[in-house]
Amino acid sequence: MTEPATSHEEGSPSEAGAPPSGASGLRRRDLRRASRESDGHGQGHGHGHGPVEIPAAEARRARVVLAALVVPLLIATIIGLVALWPRGETILGTMPLAADGASFERGIVTAVPGTEGAEIVVEITTGEHEGQETSIQAPPDVLAHGVEVGDQVRLLYVASAAASGSPFIFVDFVRDVPVLLLVALYVLVVALVARWRGLAAIVGLAASLAVVGVFVVPALSMGTSPLLVALVGASTMMFLAVYLAHGISIRTTTALLGTFAGLAITTLLGWWGIGAGNLVGSGSEEAFMAFTTFPGVSLSALLLCGIVIAGLGALNDVTITQASAVWELHATDPGAGRARVFGRAMRIGRDHIASTVYTLAFAYVGTSLPLLMVGAIYDRTLTEFLMSGEIVEEVVRTLVSSIGLVLAIPATTAISALLVGRAAAATRPTLAP
Repeated sequence: MTEPATSHEEGSPSEAGAPPSGASGLRRRDLRRASRESDGHGQGHGHGHGPVEIPAAEARRARVVLAALVVPLLIATIIGLVALWPRGETILGTMPLAADGASFERGIVTAVPGTEGAEIVVEITTGEHEGQETSIQAPPDVLAHGVEVGDQVRLLYVASAAASGSPFIFVDFVRDVPVLLLVALYVLVVALVARWRGLAAIVGLAASLAVVGVFVVPALSMGTSPLLVALVGASTMMFLAVYLAHGISIRTTTALLGTFAGLAITTLLGWWGIGAGNLVGSGSEEAFMAFTTFPGVSLSALLLCGIVIAGLGALNDVTITQASAVWELHATDPGAGRARVFGRAMRIGRDHIASTVYTLAFAYVGTSLPLLMVGAIYDRTLTEFLMSGEIVEEVVRTLVSSIGLVLAIPATTAISALLVGRAAAATRPTLAP
């Protein structure tokens, strides 16, 4: 039976077909060839490029090599899940949110007095007091944000307080509808722009978050080693997210290996940084609450667990893109050797490295503005500020994750280039003696 000449490898993101910012370093001839010979759709940067033709023999070799590397990782992940899976009763969900004689109710704001500090009027819409209007004192931060007539709020009803005053206490706003609308809009936008691949990515995200809910959090609450839980949980999340979002292919499997390389680097650096910097892990109020609720949990180990999981998404993004860049560059010039392919792909990778320098730092600054504002009021040097317990944990987290991201790019590029190297050498024209 005649063997097919090529194998169509469904792609993930490509940086070569219609080069984005990383294309500036490629030579003009390479750009023309990539535009002419890749997927032919003129797409820009994204995770949805078409198939790349790979010689069947080369594709078989790549699959064998990748399977030999990935299958043991998959088996180890499954064994880890079975060994670390939380068994027996946990304290999760066992602590009542309200004390005896208290219950949570809902209401609608019917009047907001203009006087600062005055009580707002709420009509109760649930429970035995449904239809009754009552005055409640809203917290200062809520009043500063603004309360409007028609806002739905959650209230805590304490029967024992009825004799001394209002038995209702303001808890929070009810925001189910706007959040659900935002989720629906997110799914709709992803579906319209990325189509089935985008929906598959959402399924992968949901499956990964399910791993956190049914494995990571329960296992940590039972005192299981946070480092082992992080490694096994992160590995499981990566297998689900990568293959559900991008499909099982040579390129996605190569990217998965690059992600594991970045994960290993992040874990080792995080372990060293936490130990060398004597980071306790108690830099936030939530960490202290976890320490008092789960006495057997090491906060420093929990910090390492958070560092490992926090960098997964960005790691996967850069490795998927780099793997696709290598395979598309190889498809446009099958005669190029592995060193040449590696060099071209790293020109694209350097732009990714440049962007990762500020990606995680911006993410931290954006989520920690209140902490930064409060910490900045004290009279101390910038070094003293950055080395304070509540700040240095995030500094180390950002640096460790960024180093893992940066090193994952050449690691993924090297793995991909090694896989295409042999076929490239075989297709290179032979000079006559």
